Amino acid sequence: MRIYSLIAIYFIIWWLVIFMILPFGVRTQAEEGDVTLGTTASAPIRPMLIRKAIITSIVSAIILFAFWYAYTVKGWTPEFLSHMF
Repeated sequence: MRIYSLIAIYFIIWWLVIFMILPFGVRTQAEEGDVTLGTTASAPIRPMLIRKAIITSIVSAIILFAFWYAYTVKGWTPEFLSHMF
């Protein structure tokens, strides 16, 4: 697998994982009882974006490694998997 393919796959996996992780641990202003004037009550208090980006990067790297291992080492190509199932 070429490096460009790995980068593209990592980019796609990263965005999928970030959208799955974003809602976890978010407390809204309404839940905290501290709504800032001019904002919606459903706005998050502390979104923790840096922490979530780091977690997303680690999880995406693990998933990409699993795909790379299955494709390169195990030889699980789409053709192989279609015949298997």
